[in-house]
Amino acid sequence: MTWSIVARDPETGFYGIAISSRFFAVGAVCPRTEAKVGAISTQALANPTLGTFGLALLRDGIHPAVAIDMMMAADEGRAARQIHLMDAAGRTAAYTGADCVDWAGHLTREDASVAGNMLASAAVVEDTLATYLDNMGLPFVERLLAALDAGQAAGGDKRGKQSAALVIQGPEPYTRLNMRVDDHAEPFVELRRLYGVAQERFIPFSRAFPTPERPYGITDRAVIEKIIERDAGKPLALDAPIPEA
Repeated sequence: MTWSIVARDPETGFYGIAISSRFFAVGAVCPRTEAKVGAISTQALANPTLGTFGLALLRDGIHPAVAIDMMMAADEGRAARQIHLMDAAGRTAAYTGADCVDWAGHLTREDASVAGNMLASAAVVEDTLATYLDNMGLPFVERLLAALDAGQAAGGDKRGKQSAALVIQGPEPYTRLNMRVDDHAEPFVELRRLYGVAQERFIPFSRAFPTPERPYGITDRAVIEKIIERDAGKPLALDAPIPEA
């Protein structure tokens, strides 16, 4: 019922998940991330507890492939599960259970993994990954959105469209960006609209949040307004210098 891409941006070390389904609020159930640990999506007959378990294993330094083996060994519903994950170093692994509804499968490589089930065909997964890799010159969020668009153009979830989500995780204990479309006739269009709205003020404002380098964030409102004025409408801000007050 779902397909997703889990990826790591080699330039920044950020990792993200873009996901879609003919299912209500897929972003509330499937994707999980943790700073300096990794990202995971649990799909098909989803078991949300696997997200928590998988991140705990990655936190302990367990290789993603071993982590999946451990998760599946502990889950009696494993035949109906699909899961893929990535650690903070970009190592990936995936599992598609034998009882997942066709078409179901996954493709993995360093820094990127795509998995899906109940899809129109294998082309959904193939085109999602190929488009992501062919657009490495785009900003990370745009790359992930383009990958979802390509998967949908290849047929997407064979039942149709309903929800989509995108999560970006940086080194902080909170997500840099977390957008959900829970129920919409055109979730991809709405997700892009939300990204445009986020660029107007939220993304620049988030530069003021606490970081490992600035544990209390930026509290000078004049500096915050300068950041918003400078960065409004731009892609997810990363390492631009902070203006003087």
